[in-house]
Amino acid sequence: MQAAAGRKVGLIGLGAMGAGMAASLRRAGCDVHVHDVRPGVAEAFACEGGTPCATAAELAAACEVVVSVVVNLQQTEDVLFGAGGVAAAMRPGSLFVMCSTVDPHASVALEGRLEALGLLYLDAPISGGAARAAAGQITMMTAGRPAAYAKCDGVLEAMAAKVYRLGERAGAGSKVKIINQLLAGVHIAAAAEAMALGLREGVQAAALYEVITHSAGNSWMFENRMAHVLAGDYTPLSAVDIFVKDLGLVLDTARATKFPLPLASTAHQMFMQASSAGHGREDDSAVIKIFPGIELPKAPG
Repeated sequence: MQAAAGRKVGLIGLGAMGAGMAASLRRAGCDVHVHDVRPGVAEAFACEGGTPCATAAELAAACEVVVSVVVNLQQTEDVLFGAGGVAAAMRPGSLFVMCSTVDPHASVALEGRLEALGLLYLDAPISGGAARAAAGQITMMTAGRPAAYAKCDGVLEAMAAKVYRLGERAGAGSKVKIINQLLAGVHIAAAAEAMALGLREGVQAAALYEVITHSAGNSWMFENRMAHVLAGDYTPLSAVDIFVKDLGLVLDTARATKFPLPLASTAHQMFMQASSAGHGREDDSAVIKIFPGIELPKAPG
């Protein structure tokens, strides 16, 4: 395995996950170039090391590996093929690592388009949350050509505790990711429903949280997201609208083969309801706000 140290790696999208991943690359000794469409974000990151790039194309021209951590397929296509996009600026044989949650068929298509340009592509959705990203402990669900893996040897491991290799063509990584999102979305929706019932029945929220997190009904999502509810803090780490999108992808995938997903469908409707009520940009735990007749804990102060 090649060491990550000294590798020229670009990362586009310094959001909750991307900022932590870029910091992990920096700790591993990579020559990190960063770009974000929000003014000043790349410059702020680079204050502690790294090179801010004014455009995605500038970043791509300087790096052999480009990691994209944007929200959705449209943003990914803009990064690649939009004005100032990376596809035209990357040197032949360079690698584009796609970390967004997208339709698996779209990921397959991106691989084909980049191969036609002489570029390598890795289907590499991520999971784990902002804290794990900052610690270099995320999970990556990857699929791609052997040459793509060879190009990023050591780089993925600098960002992730687990790098799963799921196939030699794009698509399998994105399929596993949307299945993960099915579970994540259903677990958040179920956690919110359970907490809402407890509040409606007059159970003290902190006591309910303490009991459930030490009982068989606990889940990682209950423990993580209901802590946000107890704090009354809906600052988005992963927003309601993310699960509107991701569960929509889950349902689209299943619909193509007429496969029933009753729990995912219900959870999707809950997130849709929360978004329609004006909570789309709040933390996904804000799905609890759709339940009537409950008094939610307030943030201190």
